[in-house]
Amino acid sequence: MSAERPLQELPCLSENLDGSLLCMSQSKAKKRPCAYGDGLHTENTPHELIQNWSPPHKQPRPCAKGKENCFVLARRPRRSRDTAGVLCWDTLPDELLLGIFSCLSLQDLLRTSRVCKRWHRLAFDESLWNSADLVGKAQLNSELGQVLTAGVSRLRCPHSCIGEPCFKNTQLLRVQHLDLSSCTVQTSVLEDILSRCRRLQNLSMEGLVLSDSIFRSLSENTELVRLNLCGCSGFSADSLTEMLQSCTKLEELNVSWCDFSSEHVKAVVNNIPSTITQLNISGYRQSFTMDDVKVLVERCPNLTHLDLSDSVLVTTDSFPFLQKLSSLRHLALSRCYQIHPAALVEFEKFVTLQTLEVFGLIQDSSLPILSKGLPRTQINTQPFSGVARPTAATRKDRTLWGMHCRLVYKP
Repeated sequence: MSAERPLQELPCLSENLDGSLLCMSQSKAKKRPCAYGDGLHTENTPHELIQNWSPPHKQPRPCAKGKENCFVLARRPRRSRDTAGVLCWDTLPDELLLGIFSCLSLQDLLRTSRVCKRWHRLAFDESLWNSADLVGKAQLNSELGQVLTAGVSRLRCPHSCIGEPCFKNTQLLRVQHLDLSSCTVQTSVLEDILSRCRRLQNLSMEGLVLSDSIFRSLSENTELVRLNLCGCSGFSADSLTEMLQSCTKLEELNVSWCDFSSEHVKAVVNNIPSTITQLNISGYRQSFTMDDVKVLVERCPNLTHLDLSDSVLVTTDSFPFLQKLSSLRHLALSRCYQIHPAALVEFEKFVTLQTLEVFGLIQDSSLPILSKGLPRTQINTQPFSGVARPTAATRKDRTLWGMHCRLVYKP
């Protein structure tokens, strides 16, 4: 074994850096590409690294001399509507939008209709305008035409001032329940509205001036069940006869205090349908006779409500005829002055009678005595008749023959 060789001195790194392992590793590192860009394989200052990793700065647009402060408006590109996972109003189907619109009030629905053409079309869909209550809207012009043509089935707008509805076509209306009581409206406008109706079931025109043309239009509504003509005028007995002969499904009829002659009263009595169960024919002092009572009982044996108030010619001789009405529950003979108060005790024979209105025939002091004689009957409880009226006088809710309206106008 040879003698041990003395240790050789390692070269100083400071003297020869080119042959060192550090230099070799650095040279290899230069050949490998870096994923973070240039400058990471060398010893750069932090400022240089920040500059290399930061996004490029926008280059200033060249401006002409003297226009250094000018600027350019640029529009951002619209987002794609087909972006997955993003919901917007435009992508919702019509059925879902209609479901949302059905929860809106009348005012909000009208505001929604002004957003765009699509929303306007959906906002006036027939399914949303099934029923409307416009009470409180003092003036109705084009609004009434829009509501009717939108396909409303129930419409309540009494005590309103109606102008020109301005229908855009001759299409028939879908309205079935209509309350125009005590409206301020021209007869020609009423003729235009009712000439477009064929599906009416309940109609109230209390206090309006009508015409023969209106009654000819009513004759075409053969499904009419309730008709309120209290205080109406302007039509002939012949047109009234034609209407009663055509509307064979009438159940409630109010023709009280109309501008009737004896011919009008005879037209009602001789042509009233046998389907009538509630009738108010009060207010015809010298025109309604005892013979009319007899004919009414024969033609309408199923009467449950009968109001003959203010018929001066009706006497106690009418009691045997009225007793033939086996279903009679409510009878009004107020201010029939030919009936003696003592004769009212005979109504004890009316087994089915529940209420008896005899205002003006008996004094308040004598009322307890009569009530004792008629223990099963309530006396003088309803001063106003509710026959065929949309809302009874004793009720303050906004109903239409017991039906509520979804769209309600709130001033």
